[in-house]
Amino acid sequence: MFIEIKKLTKIYNNYQAVNNISFEIEKNKTVGLLGPNGCGKTTTIGMMLGLVSPSAGEILIENKEIKYFKRDEILKRFNFASPYVELPKKLTVKQNLEIYGRLYGIKNLKERINDISRDLDIKSFFERKTGELSSGQKNRVSLAKSLINKPEILLLDEPTASLDPDIGDFIRSYIQEYKLKNKVTILLASHNMSEVERLCDSVIMMRKGKIIDKGTCKQLIDNHGRNNLEETFLKLARSKDEF
Repeated sequence: MFIEIKKLTKIYNNYQAVNNISFEIEKNKTVGLLGPNGCGKTTTIGMMLGLVSPSAGEILIENKEIKYFKRDEILKRFNFASPYVELPKKLTVKQNLEIYGRLYGIKNLKERINDISRDLDIKSFFERKTGELSSGQKNRVSLAKSLINKPEILLLDEPTASLDPDIGDFIRSYIQEYKLKNKVTILLASHNMSEVERLCDSVIMMRKGKIIDKGTCKQLIDNHGRNNLEETFLKLARSKDEF
């Protein structure tokens, strides 16, 4: 298995943010991570990135624990995008991409920035400071940053949050197209059910730090006797049953 999460736990003081979760992600697949606010999605992504230290459990990439990877291995293989993690506001879009490109050790950086800027249609505001951009523009720049090193593993935390339908659809279409053309494994945390149905091969549902169900979208909908993924999500999120 490409990615294995084994009994992963994170405790902050007396609060258990992530409670003994286990799941797997096959290579070149997209897995959706769903759950209400505070369910542990972002903490899980933070632990996978090495930004948050687990209290217990293992994260393995091709049978090797992530804590044993060297920094340059992580930079080469991983990247992430989130509207909640802002790029330096006083730098221009171009400056941000150049700095991150150097951080990731990208060869032919000028060409790579040119290609990804064209694909994500960000050249028109290339010289503007990132702090001056609209939400949609910031999200596209964040996605450009996350793809600059052509990562094997891409972690996306609500990449279309707070966007108007047109820009949201543009980003979803780009992610779909990018995955078809490149070998990339994606973990997508989202509240947008249509987005998850469109992009994900399978889904993990979380509540109160635990995994409460997982499977393909169709399996989850059928198992819970609902008409679509949103109805299924609402049923599980509102259930008083303990899992």
